[in-house]
Amino acid sequence: MSENQSLADLNEDERELAGMVREFAEQVVAPQAYEADRTHTLNIDVVRQMGDLGLFGLPFPEEHGGQGGDYLALGIAIEALARVDQSIAITLEAGVSLGAMPIHRFGTEEQKAEYLPSLLAGEALAGFGLTEPEAGSDAGATRTTARLDGGEWVIDGTKQFITNSGTPITRFVTVTAVTGESEGRKEISTIIVPNGTPGFTVEPAYDKVGWNASDTHPLTLQGVRVPEGNLLGVRGHGFRNFLSILDEGRIAIAALATGAAEGCLEAAVDYARQRTVFGAALSTRQNAQFTLARMRARVHTARLAWHHAARLRDAGKPFAEEAAIAKLVAGDAAMDNARDATQIFGGNGFMNEYPVARHYRDSKILEIGEGTTEVQLLVIARALGLAG
Repeated sequence: MSENQSLADLNEDERELAGMVREFAEQVVAPQAYEADRTHTLNIDVVRQMGDLGLFGLPFPEEHGGQGGDYLALGIAIEALARVDQSIAITLEAGVSLGAMPIHRFGTEEQKAEYLPSLLAGEALAGFGLTEPEAGSDAGATRTTARLDGGEWVIDGTKQFITNSGTPITRFVTVTAVTGESEGRKEISTIIVPNGTPGFTVEPAYDKVGWNASDTHPLTLQGVRVPEGNLLGVRGHGFRNFLSILDEGRIAIAALATGAAEGCLEAAVDYARQRTVFGAALSTRQNAQFTLARMRARVHTARLAWHHAARLRDAGKPFAEEAAIAKLVAGDAAMDNARDATQIFGGNGFMNEYPVARHYRDSKILEIGEGTTEVQLLVIARALGLAG
């Protein structure tokens, strides 16, 4: 697929951003992707270079060190990175959507002034501690607790699958915790917990199927004490606030999935042209052509879906259903294209040094993280008035 096709509906500034990040991805990110995946290492130098390019500040106002852009701009950057390395792309996505965005949306002016400049510059990362062993899709089942004692929150609980929580530049994790009850329901709030706080333990990193160069850890909080002023947003609004962040995050994940699907397509097209089978290029075989055509259609559809959701969000219009549709369609596209690209590559597609093999392992999480496929279907069904 030509680059011009992928940029057809973008304005001049958006095209320039896409071209810049695409060049950075090919020249800086791609060369280190295999070794980073093999060694399960997040390349902090690459993260800092993304910060120098302004990628972590794309959708934030200039007053806090942002670029004054929007969510479409962020998605453009994430998509371009995901073509070559999903681990780096998710580091950016989580750093913005789950790290900095909650501070920007719900923080006090003091919290914004303290945390946003370093986060938006790529000098620091932050995580969002929501998921627990018994609270995933049902995040309302949170068991972590926080109580006030002498002007401090005392937090006890565990979190799992927390991205960007244990890097050398991780500054804090925002955790959800039950802070009481209201009308018979759990009162869930969000609290900022700086890394290094006594009782806050970042456990050893997971041994994952994919996204091996992305930083992901379980967390343990035992008698963790932080100032009462570390409450993020209104007490009891933590779960509600998270849901609004999650809708935006689904757009970003859909952009990531689209980039992965496109990366698989481009690699498969190049390989099919070079690979000779029974005396002719594989690309001349109709079966291969039809496979590649379907892959192209998936990329096109996924991009339309996430662009539409992003433009609705940036225009201040309702977008939750469209974000769910985008994540559903793009997640399927990434997984299907990874499978088809691996088949095109044959035995080479089973070798990790080839990007399609990494995409095949990486893409499965796109049907799980930021809300499973089943959750997206539930959101869409509710929008149709079909689910309670």
